[in-house]
Amino acid sequence: LGLGCALAAGVSTLALAAEPIDVQRLSDITRALSSDAFEGRAPGSPGEARTVAYLIERFKALGLEPGGEAGGWTQAVPVVRFQVKAATIGLTVGGETRPLVQTRDVMIRTRQPRASVSVDAAPLVFVGYGVTAPERGWDDFKGVDLKGKIAVFLINDPDFEAQPGEPVAGQFGGKAATYYARWTYKYEEAARRGAAGAIIVHETAGAAYGWSTVTASNGEVFDIARADPAKDSAPIEGWMQRDVAVDLFRRSGLDFEQLKAQARTAAFRPVALKATLSAKLDMAVEPLKSLNVLAKIPGAARPDESVMYGAHWDAFGLGAPDAKGDRVRHGALDDGIGVAGLLEIARAFKAGPAPARSVVFGVWTGEERGLLGSGWYVTHPLYSLAKTAANYTIDVLQPLGPSRDVVLVGYGQNTLEDDLAKAAAGQSRTVTPDAHPERGLFYRADHFSLAREGVPTLLLMSLGGGPDLVEGGRAAGDRWISDYTARCYHQTCDAWSPDWDLRGAAQDIGLIYQMGRDLADSDRWPSWKAGSEFGPVRAKSAAARR
Repeated sequence: LGLGCALAAGVSTLALAAEPIDVQRLSDITRALSSDAFEGRAPGSPGEARTVAYLIERFKALGLEPGGEAGGWTQAVPVVRFQVKAATIGLTVGGETRPLVQTRDVMIRTRQPRASVSVDAAPLVFVGYGVTAPERGWDDFKGVDLKGKIAVFLINDPDFEAQPGEPVAGQFGGKAATYYARWTYKYEEAARRGAAGAIIVHETAGAAYGWSTVTASNGEVFDIARADPAKDSAPIEGWMQRDVAVDLFRRSGLDFEQLKAQARTAAFRPVALKATLSAKLDMAVEPLKSLNVLAKIPGAARPDESVMYGAHWDAFGLGAPDAKGDRVRHGALDDGIGVAGLLEIARAFKAGPAPARSVVFGVWTGEERGLLGSGWYVTHPLYSLAKTAANYTIDVLQPLGPSRDVVLVGYGQNTLEDDLAKAAAGQSRTVTPDAHPERGLFYRADHFSLAREGVPTLLLMSLGGGPDLVEGGRAAGDRWISDYTARCYHQTCDAWSPDWDLRGAAQDIGLIYQMGRDLADSDRWPSWKAGSEFGPVRAKSAAARR
């Protein structure tokens, strides 16, 4: 459905006209940011310079003020780019060595800033889900020494595949992923324990994405410049295809599925595999200065208090050519549409009276590389996190037209969702909880960086479950998610299309505009709900908000 015939979809012209977000502007901005000229917006590339210049120009034109460092529009984020130039990897079981092919069998990387990184015949140890959670009475490691060894992890957390009646069922949120499910946690845990490496067995259901997403980086990885990289990351990190793991376990005299079942019990103990892995990575290591872009509308009454909107400007840059010869991973919906939404929200704010609280727009670098820009910001905040009332983040919105509901990722976390329900009712819509909490989307977008520091957050992301579309219902929404994640997520076909109908995206953006407008003009402080792991963090700064 194109924009020209969009009004035929069953939502009244009057209701659409009342929306503060302009559909054509959303489309135009997304089209520009995802064009070939921006080369896929990779950090440190010529596409970054063009992207940052474009954003500054747009914020200036809207009349916003610089919100970055030293009165400027940006915040410098020191980044290191690692590129695997060559990888030689061998798996030895029972005296027989099998070469593993990078991208086909494994995807191995490093965040050690050296020209060459090697591990030699490092023993492999299966650590189950690799979870240490004292608050849940769970420890997969049982004191096993991992120094000099490579830890082999299952993806997700211990009750992801639990069957009814298993004691672990529900202990980690059931199908809803916890942070323990994330690959980032597993790498962090391996580093804390001094392991020589961390390898995660890839299974599409548990990871919530296919192998093509794992290999999309083409051996390139970014990280924040760290004072002690050897402390913060194991020498090698990566993924292994499931069939390679099954064969490895079989040749070690073990059954992969049986060990997975054992790993769902609190009595599980690490299992030494009868195998070693050797790897040599030849690296190109390049320090870079990437940039967050920040703009603000100062508060008229309480400028030291703020409401923040966020999206990420980066995508995956240039990659291998697709069947049509296209090398640009355009990042139109991920997250060109989110950046367009921020610019539209900024325009809507400037069209009205100055808010009582400051409104800050953070357009982050490096989200696709591990939430780097937002992560750097929260450790070097330019606005008081204690006095940031809320963060609203946009990351991937659907292009299929109006919907009867808005899907909420992270349902049950904080009181912002109560505000969302009221705002949605004003559009004659409802709120639907994330239908796929096992995908851990709450831990995969930039709002999570702020949530970890206690700031109440709300994420708009259409990948949490098919919206109930006016045309096609939830089945059509689910079909789009399945197709997009299988074919276009982080790939060249995430490109702008003239056939999009962005009225549904405009509705969703309008919701958080109105929520943020109301909050910015109030003295309310949204809070985390009972049971949220972020509530105690926020409580530590309560005195600053009195």
